[in-house]
Amino acid sequence: MKIVVVGCGKIGQSVVASLVSEGQDVVAVDLDGATVTQITNVYDVIGVCGNGVDCEVLREAGVSEAELLVAVTGSDESNMLCCLFAKRLGAKHTIARIRNPEYNESSLGFMCQQLDLAMAINPEMLAAKEIYNMLRLPFAATIETFSRGYLEMIEMRLKQDSPLNGVRIIDLRGRFKAAFLITAVLRGDKVYIPDGNFELKSGDKIGLVASPDELTKLMRALGLVQRQARNVMLLGGSRTAHYLAKMLLSGGNTVKVIEKDRPTCLELCEALPGADVICGDGAEQELLLEEGIRSMDAFVSLTGMDEENILISIFASSLAVPKVVPKVNKEELVGMAEKLGVDSIISPKKTISDLLVSYVRALLNSEGSNVETLYKVMDGKAEALEFSVRPGSEVANIPLKDLELKKNILVAGIIRQRETIIPGGLDMILAGDRVVVISADRKLEDLSDILK
Repeated sequence: MKIVVVGCGKIGQSVVASLVSEGQDVVAVDLDGATVTQITNVYDVIGVCGNGVDCEVLREAGVSEAELLVAVTGSDESNMLCCLFAKRLGAKHTIARIRNPEYNESSLGFMCQQLDLAMAINPEMLAAKEIYNMLRLPFAATIETFSRGYLEMIEMRLKQDSPLNGVRIIDLRGRFKAAFLITAVLRGDKVYIPDGNFELKSGDKIGLVASPDELTKLMRALGLVQRQARNVMLLGGSRTAHYLAKMLLSGGNTVKVIEKDRPTCLELCEALPGADVICGDGAEQELLLEEGIRSMDAFVSLTGMDEENILISIFASSLAVPKVVPKVNKEELVGMAEKLGVDSIISPKKTISDLLVSYVRALLNSEGSNVETLYKVMDGKAEALEFSVRPGSEVANIPLKDLELKKNILVAGIIRQRETIIPGGLDMILAGDRVVVISADRKLEDLSDILK
């Protein structure tokens, strides 16, 4: 599939990397010649230097033959114009990065309709929603949602004193009265799709799926129920902080934002009347202590520097702040942060990449509507995908125990109307269901790909 990516900043380069790993034919467009040279040296892509709103540049990039154009420059308006011109020149589908907080959902929907956009993506808004979920369930390192929240997958690290330590998968349901499923285990650098005889050990990172109610029930049984984070400190007055603060304030939380740029502080004071905005350098430990970091339920570091976010988060963890979340975009730093004890990490680049890969997988399907959601999980070593089940599907109306599944594939959940099913061997997939599948080492484009 030919895909044109306009804008090769941090987000754009992450998008290019993800699409190349999917085996797609990518053309990268950017105004900066050095950036274009760099990206063509690193990835097997065609580079075009020029302005994405210039029709001649788009023609040079081959947009008329493109299945998809993704515009992720730093300008919302340029992205929208680029998509408009691309459609006029023959691109089949277009996606624009639109992140101005002044654009509400209603206006975004109208713009998508008028510009014939397949999707408008806002990395900062998506990151804020992800952090908000983390603060809702502080015990989880990450939380992924499926089918509008009917099913959730969390990742958590097993501690030495965990009741799950030393327990076989087959014994779990008898011990804990909750409907859940252990879907994947990351042990060292290897990910496992566990069978019933797999024994959990301390240090394992496990993926677990359940409905929200059953998840709460399980966490109570495990002694992991923590109250939601009510007092939250945000470091950095970025767009992500803006969106997150609004969500927290609307949920009745107390929010304190620390930002060193005075004009940004004034903007935040106007936009977030319920928040306590402090103008100061949050990298100074004394300031954090003066502003009561020890009494916070959560600390979220959202500055523009990954290294700073990690170091300050380690400091917050040393003060026993219950939930600490740094923003880290550089992949090479994510592993380092985890080794230093920071499990909950947010990466807007990863969020957008997962979203676009999900969309591309759907386009590759003959009807373009099978892959609904895709997440890279277990440190990127596995995928969690949500499929819609069409009439006549090869997997429908057959008990799961009789389906011949490929190795390292697990059917983790079935959402049927408003019912969430944690499947057993006798359960069947039906037309109209949404099905969540975990895959450890293969890329799935269609639900039938799970069969041998």
